[in-house]
Amino acid sequence: MKHKIKDFIERHRLLSPDKKQLVAVSGGADSVALLLLLQQLGYTLEAVHCNFHLRGDESNRDEDFVRQLCEKLNIVLHLIHFDTKTYAETHQVSLEMAARALRYRYFEQLRQDIGAENVCVAHHRDDAVETLLMNLLRGTGIHGLTGIRPRNGHIVRPLLDVSRQEIEDFLDSIGQPYVTDSTNLVDDVVRNKLRLNVLPLLKAINPRASENIYKTACRMSEAERVFDATMESAKMRVCPLGLPDSQHDGSIDMTALQQEPSPEYLLFELLSPLGFSPDSIEQIAAHLDSPTGREYQSDSHELLVDRGQLLVQKRQPLPPVLRVPETGVYQYATGKLRVEQTNDVEISRDAAVATLDAALVTFPLTVRPVRDGDRFHPFGMTGSRLVSDYLTDRKVNLFDKRRQLVVTDASDTILWLVGRRTDHRFRITDDTSSMLRLSFC
Repeated sequence: MKHKIKDFIERHRLLSPDKKQLVAVSGGADSVALLLLLQQLGYTLEAVHCNFHLRGDESNRDEDFVRQLCEKLNIVLHLIHFDTKTYAETHQVSLEMAARALRYRYFEQLRQDIGAENVCVAHHRDDAVETLLMNLLRGTGIHGLTGIRPRNGHIVRPLLDVSRQEIEDFLDSIGQPYVTDSTNLVDDVVRNKLRLNVLPLLKAINPRASENIYKTACRMSEAERVFDATMESAKMRVCPLGLPDSQHDGSIDMTALQQEPSPEYLLFELLSPLGFSPDSIEQIAAHLDSPTGREYQSDSHELLVDRGQLLVQKRQPLPPVLRVPETGVYQYATGKLRVEQTNDVEISRDAAVATLDAALVTFPLTVRPVRDGDRFHPFGMTGSRLVSDYLTDRKVNLFDKRRQLVVTDASDTILWLVGRRTDHRFRITDDTSSMLRLSFC
């Protein structure tokens, strides 16, 4: 057992022999075996135990067991208590997710405080198999078929190559006791149902089922490396102006996308990190020939079909309405609006500046997003036009249309389509004696 763990650590370059390691110890068989094996392998160790106060006396029993074990092994132990139920209620997450968030946040903080290289956790082969099966049940791509990784940042899993049975056999062989979490014996959650019901059935069909599933996950990890390199190249081909992500808007060239071997899977790789569900992505891929204007949304992003492009951006609230009672400088959501009146009449050619005949403008002014049915008289043109039609002629996409600002006067007549064009009726003429100048910066 010790040599098997040693080989796995070296193969995946998990631990440095000359650096301190922090070991998460619950008191169960897995973490007890991990602590013992790493000590036998000569690593410098400190341990950490979390009491989540979710199982009454059993939680305190686990803490006492871990304390006594570490005293016996002469290993420094760090203990922390969490009010997990309150955290879960406050953040509106399950108890399982709350416990996970609390422990991993504390692990990283403690790792830095004590100068440890890694946090060693006791996930083993059966855990990896259960995770893979859970991902299959939810629906997953190639990344979900790789199970659990040996390393995730500073979290390392030295026992990932051994089974739960091997761990228990090892502890029995040396007479080492451990505690059992009673909640793991009840098939009330998906992971427990798989552990207690599904995996025993699979092993009845094939005694090596768990081992074979794990080997498949390992092979998928190798295939994943090739896949990721291929996907990165494909992403650059279909997103030449940059990839959409959680911080940046982007666009996907639909023609280039349709030339890829699997447009749908490439879309999955691009859009699933932005919250689009597999069903939504399937719909998008099936309607790549949709006319301009079709939209899709996730909780955080929105996607628009627009003239051969899939435009992707973060969901944003519409700009607010700003009342401008008189000249001055006003803070707005997208910058500052400066409103000034001057007798120095000079027409500006800057798109961010509007110069109007002050005598024709009635305060208060309003800055607001464009509305359905808004019309104006574009400067230099005869007659009025719908703002929407004017923007369409200039190939403005629907996202930008919704956020297009206008400045109106007291009668809600449009004076300026901000950043684009003023209204012809308020233009500077030879008879203008006083000018109103509007500018955004």
